[in-house]
Amino acid sequence: MKPLTPLIISVVVLTLVLIGYAGLRIVVADKSVAVASLTSQIQQKSDAASRVAVARVALAELASDETIVRGHFVPQTNVVNFINDLQDRGSTLGTTVDITSVAATNSKLRPMLQLVIGIRGTFDAVLRSLGSIEYAPYDLSVTGLSLTLDTKGAWVASVNISVGSTPMSAATSTSPS
Repeated sequence: MKPLTPLIISVVVLTLVLIGYAGLRIVVADKSVAVASLTSQIQQKSDAASRVAVARVALAELASDETIVRGHFVPQTNVVNFINDLQDRGSTLGTTVDITSVAATNSKLRPMLQLVIGIRGTFDAVLRSLGSIEYAPYDLSVTGLSLTLDTKGAWVASVNISVGSTPMSAATSTSPS
């Protein structure tokens, strides 16, 4: 019996090693599943963080674009500066620009300022001033125009314009700091 003893011991040791290996293999497989789940969660969190970062950049660009677009409208609280701009444009081109009337529409959908202005000067200067005003960086439309020659030989353009506006409440509550 002595010759079989090493063989039996070898078989028992081999069996114990195989059982240990199978047990460790099961533990490693369970841990691999846990690691894969954690990796998936980390990837989802990273994707979400990337989307948030992209959204923040888009919102910053949108705020910048909104400020630029808002600059094309005349806040009802800033009509005086707009009128001064119109008069400066005319003065630069050799005309006088007089404001005959200013009125704000009550439309909440598309608030507008309705202005009637008079431009006085030489024919060329009146037309250049009118063009400068018409192509100013505002949401502006010429809705009426008449051109006459007064008794002193000066040309006078009477111009009705509509200018996109922002109501007083929106201009004060959304103005950038």
